[in-house]
Amino acid sequence: MLSSVTKRSIIYNTCRIIRRNAVRRPQNIAHKSTPTRRLLSCPANESSSIAFDTSKAKATPDFSDPRSAHGSKSTFEIVRAIGVFQACRIPFLVNHAERLLNISSRILGNKFTNTLMKHTFFQHFCAGENRLDMKPVIDKLQANNIGPILDYAAENEGSESGSSSDALEGEILLMFIRMFALQPARIYDYKSEKQCDRHVEIFKECIRSARDVSPNGFAALKVTALGNPILLERMSTIIVEVKRFFAMMDEKKTGFISRDDFLRCYDRHFHRDNQDALDETLEFLDPKNNEMIDYISFAKMLTPYNLSSFTLKCKDIGPLAMATPSDDEIALMKKISERLHILAEEAAHCGTKLLIDAEHTKYQPAIDSLVLELQQKFNAKDITDRPVIFNTYQCYLKDMPTRMVTDLKRSERFSFHFAAKLVRGAYMVHERERAKKMNYSSPVHLSIDDTHRCYDESIKILLQHRKEHQPGLELMIASHNKKSIEKTVQLMKEMGLHPSDRAVHFAQLYGMADNLTFTLGLHGYNAFKYLPYGEVHEVLPYLLRRAQENGDMLGNAAAEVNLLMQEIRRRLFRA
Repeated sequence: MLSSVTKRSIIYNTCRIIRRNAVRRPQNIAHKSTPTRRLLSCPANESSSIAFDTSKAKATPDFSDPRSAHGSKSTFEIVRAIGVFQACRIPFLVNHAERLLNISSRILGNKFTNTLMKHTFFQHFCAGENRLDMKPVIDKLQANNIGPILDYAAENEGSESGSSSDALEGEILLMFIRMFALQPARIYDYKSEKQCDRHVEIFKECIRSARDVSPNGFAALKVTALGNPILLERMSTIIVEVKRFFAMMDEKKTGFISRDDFLRCYDRHFHRDNQDALDETLEFLDPKNNEMIDYISFAKMLTPYNLSSFTLKCKDIGPLAMATPSDDEIALMKKISERLHILAEEAAHCGTKLLIDAEHTKYQPAIDSLVLELQQKFNAKDITDRPVIFNTYQCYLKDMPTRMVTDLKRSERFSFHFAAKLVRGAYMVHERERAKKMNYSSPVHLSIDDTHRCYDESIKILLQHRKEHQPGLELMIASHNKKSIEKTVQLMKEMGLHPSDRAVHFAQLYGMADNLTFTLGLHGYNAFKYLPYGEVHEVLPYLLRRAQENGDMLGNAAAEVNLLMQEIRRRLFRA
């Protein structure tokens, strides 16, 4: 623990440096020799929380108010935040952070390095190492009308955090599978299956922790922690090839094909050796005898689990046949589904909502398919009036909002509550580099303006759909973009939605964009903080990866520092 003398020394010297170099000091600001004890003590009734004022529920939130954003912080926390954000503005530190930490660990030792990180970056961006550590953080948030989203942040050994050679090996193996229709079960590391089972227990603990600290809390999870990423990519390939096959049949590009068109295409590519089975297929695809078949029905029939029964009748070995999984692969895919169902059962039992994170596009079709399974069961309208499972949609992708609208239609057809978390996306560099390397068109929008438009349009589509068709729909606006938040607040007013209406949740990362989260909470909106947690040495890779992925978000650190400095000055004036 840092002594009070050390804390005061840090505060005093940091404030001198920041006032001199970062912000022009107003003419009437207190002299730098103001006693530090005045800085260390917040004005009365500000140190613990800013109580939710119900009279502000109808007022327009002011996201530039430093007291709303930072009035609940101690002065030491503000000074630490300024130091952290100033460090995040230095590209060399962000780009070489992992190497610098490794050097520190070798020279100064792991204990010193972890202690230094714990009292700076870790405490600023993470809720703690365990449930006991998290409690005061969560209590403080809840006192400010902010709910928690618990996110076990230790990097998965089997996910993208692996080495580039592992990733290359996976690409080569998949290439051979595609070229020669080889499906050797041995390409999957069964040691990783044990790790995935261990992750189930970790996520279950996360769900229970969310239940214990908040009756309306959320827990977040990554599907790549529950299954071999190479297998998820294989599963995605299957889903993409099924979609392409339907698109080939849909020559008019209407989203529908007639029964006659389906039969002509079927006879062209498959052996018709069992008319009764074909009649059953048509009955499944067109149960109302409308003489039309759409992609939703087609995709529900040709899942990765039963594709082989269809492709066994292929006349030639084409892309769809080559994508067919082996029996061992199907068993492993079902195992991923079983793990997710265990966690969804736990979440439903605990009354905790489950946010399934979006990941790289090479995994996303598989993730979407698995989440759809969960939503049909756990968001079913006949068993619950509120959704449990939220899927995540990345609005920097060109297939948005079309893909989201397709899932909306699925929710109506299969009678479950649609629930979504909207993000802009965190893997832009990776997606563009991979597209270039593998010679396909980048799935990411060409400009940030296109992404902004897609994000705002998606919000409008969902809220309009809720108003007209599905009152049980829920949406999480996971964004640090002030304009998008303001547009959503205005849209809620226009649609007559009360700030506390359960239809809309707002979420930002812990340690960032407090001017958004705390102000929304103060005005009665459903505000949440994403709370990463875990042991320091486990979470450090997560923090480094988030810093590198969210470089432009950290580029807004100047605005964060400005608000923090305004709050410092406000306290100086009051003192």
